[in-house]
Amino acid sequence: MEKLLIIAGTNASGKSDLGVRLALETGAGIVSADSRQVFCGLDLGSGKIRPEEMKGVPHHLLDVVRPGEFFSLKQYQEMAYKAIDDILCSGRRAYLVGGTGLYINAVADGYVLSDAKPDEEVRQRVEAMTLEELKSLIEKENPSELLNVDLKNKRRLERSAEKIIANAPRNLPSVPRYETCIIGVTWPREILYERIRVRLQRRLEEGMLDEVKRLLDSGVSEDFLYRLGLEYRYAMMYIRGDFGSYEAFFDKLFMEIRHLAKEQMTWFRKRKDIHWIDMSKDPFDEALQLTRSFYGDNG
Repeated sequence: MEKLLIIAGTNASGKSDLGVRLALETGAGIVSADSRQVFCGLDLGSGKIRPEEMKGVPHHLLDVVRPGEFFSLKQYQEMAYKAIDDILCSGRRAYLVGGTGLYINAVADGYVLSDAKPDEEVRQRVEAMTLEELKSLIEKENPSELLNVDLKNKRRLERSAEKIIANAPRNLPSVPRYETCIIGVTWPREILYERIRVRLQRRLEEGMLDEVKRLLDSGVSEDFLYRLGLEYRYAMMYIRGDFGSYEAFFDKLFMEIRHLAKEQMTWFRKRKDIHWIDMSKDPFDEALQLTRSFYGDNG
């Protein structure tokens, strides 16, 4: 099998920067594994890497779908496979970089996913269910699915529930397509939380609220922004006047991003094949050594 290096990590962990540095050093292209960065116009709120930060390294699966459109895990997997194979065919290495655990697992493990299309009647039924009702349904009918879905992402839970209700094929075998090496990126909790706070403050100063206003003005629905969660959900709610003050909005959003980072770590810790690197020392050197060992070369 062809080799695929994966860099996974929590919010504000520095995985994008590390991916670029490694790609520059070793001659690679990067495929994003982020469930919100696939959408056009979701830039500051999703933490999308800027063109100048890419430093000339080709990035794939950014801005590939319009906001509001349905985008399935299978669509992502198919596009990721194509992007990775195109990079490899060009003679470069391919690095998968991101923090959406389900996206990473789908590519790394080679999930065999259903082609079943959503049924509108079933969709309306599951959309009316609460998070707890969705979790309860999945736990009863297909408990192993809870290990493969973000429990805070209502749309992912709804998609799993749709498959169950429609009796779509599930628990299909995984067929790995690549030999993988996964590098994990994170920080001690208090340092990570401070990085999250600083990054959130900077993104707000750079115009994150204006970004959300533009999305709303362009016709993107409040429901879609709510489903995206975190920055887009709470920015939309703040613009709508649901918070008593800017400080209350900031504190709530900061708390929820911290909670997501904790859940991301819980998700990633389920994998026993991740090489966690110490970001407080020399993460680039450690990651480069792992990369060279994986590819069996001297860089």
